[in-house]
Amino acid sequence: MNTTLSWIKAYVPDLHVTAQEYTDAMTLSGTKVEGYVAADRDLSGIVIGQIEQIERHPDADKLIVCQVNVGTHTTQIVTGAPNVKVGDKVPVVLDGGRVAGGHDGKLTEGGIEIKKGKLRGVESNGMMCSIEELGSTADMYPEAPEYGIYIFPEDATVGADAIEALGLHDITFEYEITSNRVDCFSVIGIAREAAATFGKEFHPPVVTPTGNNENASDYIKVTVQDPQLCPRYTARIVKNIRIAPSPKWMQRRLAAAGIRPINNIVDITNYVMEEYGQPMHAYDYDRLAGHEIIVRRAQNGETFTTLDGQERTMDENVVMICDGEKSVGIGGIMGGENSMITDDVKTMLFEAACFDGTNIRLSSKRIGLRTDASAKFEKGLDPNNAQAAIDRACQLVEELGAGEVVGGMVDVYSRVKEPVRIPFEPDQINALLGTDISEEEMLGYFRRIDLGYDADTREVIAPTFRHDLFRTADLAEEVARFYGYDNIPTTLPDGEATTGKLPFDLRVREVAQDIAEYCGFSQGMMYSFESPKVFDKLLIPQDCALRNAIQIQNPLGEDFSIMRTVSVGGMLTSLAFNFNHRNKNVRLYELGNIYLPKALPLTELPDERMQLTLGMYGDGDFFTMKGVVEEFLEKVGITDRKTYDPKSEKPFLHPGRQANIMHGNTVLGYLGEVHPLVAANYGIGEKAYIAVLDMPEITALATFDRKYTGIAKYPAVTRDISMVVPKHILAGDIETMILQRGGKILETCTLFDIYEGAQIQEGFKSMAYSIVFRAKDRTLAESDITAAMKKIWNGLESLGIEIRS
Repeated sequence: MNTTLSWIKAYVPDLHVTAQEYTDAMTLSGTKVEGYVAADRDLSGIVIGQIEQIERHPDADKLIVCQVNVGTHTTQIVTGAPNVKVGDKVPVVLDGGRVAGGHDGKLTEGGIEIKKGKLRGVESNGMMCSIEELGSTADMYPEAPEYGIYIFPEDATVGADAIEALGLHDITFEYEITSNRVDCFSVIGIAREAAATFGKEFHPPVVTPTGNNENASDYIKVTVQDPQLCPRYTARIVKNIRIAPSPKWMQRRLAAAGIRPINNIVDITNYVMEEYGQPMHAYDYDRLAGHEIIVRRAQNGETFTTLDGQERTMDENVVMICDGEKSVGIGGIMGGENSMITDDVKTMLFEAACFDGTNIRLSSKRIGLRTDASAKFEKGLDPNNAQAAIDRACQLVEELGAGEVVGGMVDVYSRVKEPVRIPFEPDQINALLGTDISEEEMLGYFRRIDLGYDADTREVIAPTFRHDLFRTADLAEEVARFYGYDNIPTTLPDGEATTGKLPFDLRVREVAQDIAEYCGFSQGMMYSFESPKVFDKLLIPQDCALRNAIQIQNPLGEDFSIMRTVSVGGMLTSLAFNFNHRNKNVRLYELGNIYLPKALPLTELPDERMQLTLGMYGDGDFFTMKGVVEEFLEKVGITDRKTYDPKSEKPFLHPGRQANIMHGNTVLGYLGEVHPLVAANYGIGEKAYIAVLDMPEITALATFDRKYTGIAKYPAVTRDISMVVPKHILAGDIETMILQRGGKILETCTLFDIYEGAQIQEGFKSMAYSIVFRAKDRTLAESDITAAMKKIWNGLESLGIEIRS
């Protein structure tokens, strides 16, 4: 849908805005403007000049030298145009002005600057312009010559702004109209929205009664056989037709909308279609057999030649407009060649009808013909608009002297469409929007867009051209768009329903993703299908249960023939790909299933277990990966009884640098350094680390319940303890013993030193911990600290640890 700003201003005369202001405001109020083009965007310094003298160029047969009066002075211009003569008034671009155009007729961005110079040795101080050099076309200005300078009419004022005289100080806007706003597929509909948006008065065309003392029903009989497909058909008669060009203002508006002007009668039907959004058609009355119109369904296989000269085949669902003997048009799509308006037409029938939108859309698709009319009809038009449009067309016929309008109208209206009445509930509207808008302000918005109000019944009356208003929520949308979406405050949802959220297992996965990405890991997507060779690459023994994989019945190939039972293969493949492409410091994670069959061959669905797999190489080591795992477990509330068992015995991990992640006796997963042979099998040339967490086990233990603990009110007491420990005793065992024996007053214990060397006997290591005590209800006495430390010493000594003094 396109309109010019000048056409909008014809109905909203007080509208004074820039193109960008119009675009922004209309888009925010619901009429989306896709873009705009200013007709004079590349034009400047162009005036109306009059040729006072013409001489032949002394050195060029095809050039002439003109003396042109431009109002303030007379200047010399050399041209090669063949159509100018003395006395002609022409557009002249003076020195420093700009015109549109370019090489080979292509427009140049910003236009072309014209400077005075010499043509074959003769001075030329400007240029006379063709209509194309003014950025327009012969469609917009049919009076323009096919080749040569544009000639103004004799009453043009010399020295005046040529762009103003041509009506090129205008802007064309392109809109994206949604299908529920059929009223906005018309200039009047857009103008009504513009007036409401900017708070201006809307002045639609004033249609005055037309017609002589005769009655159209004496001329034509109309029968509608299927009211479902044609709810309304109106017809009026115009006699004594005088075919002529339509006025320039109408031609300009039609051309700006992309419609080529033809003659006054055709142009009037097209003009009203754009103005009112109601397609119309004109038939040669004298070529209608029996002087009657019959609206019926086509017969299967019926052929018909349309105005474009194409023969088309119909089916029983196509609406045909017929006279007493033959078909003369396809309803809602295109008229026929056998009733077209010609230059010798004497009497004409004007048709304005309403057809079923769904039927028109399907019919135009079946017969392969889509027109401007069908594009509007298929949206579902307001049948009450048909009479307003046909009366407007007849008014224009009289105003333009195109014929004599016969009085009366033939109107077949099967079921009158009535306005919709909607209960006015301002409190409900405010509740929906989260606003506090007064009732008077809401009614003011409704009056802007021609919505009525019945104060007795407290109902808003939606006119029939508004197909989208049926309930309170629709009225709330109207209030919101004119109040301003940007003015609606941010409020919390209000209602009895609870706020929706993710299921618990998805919340745990979301935390896993957040932690992984926070720690620098990028998400990877690995295949669930793998090759049987992956078990050999991972050094998995032949008798291992992981080799019991599900076979794919129709695999893409051997490399995708089984369902994976371990997620490590895909992660190592991705790390290897990055390593071979010389990517440094790579960190990847994946959330994906493994498939563990309960029996082979399958008798029931396998156990699909979601795994969080982390993989990295480059910066970082075993303890870096361990830190990521602990960060995740802490975030999902698994903070107690968490240990690491080095006896994980994963064949694809380094024998001395791997561990199971334990919670009590439950294995949550494992982590470690990739076995050097496995890394070599995958082509990873440096140390790589992986961690795999079993999400079902973690989800069962996870909790998002948090209890606030206030800042400690009483001082802490710190004690350091140093010990000589047998190498086989793990730091985790020591920390567990300290936490168990320290009691409620123990706050933290931290390993701050570990040493192995010549000063410690072989098979032992030196370790030192900092232990912090604090009570929540009192200041600790020395006796409290001594008693707790004695219990810790006794527990450590029971492990075979020697306490150093």
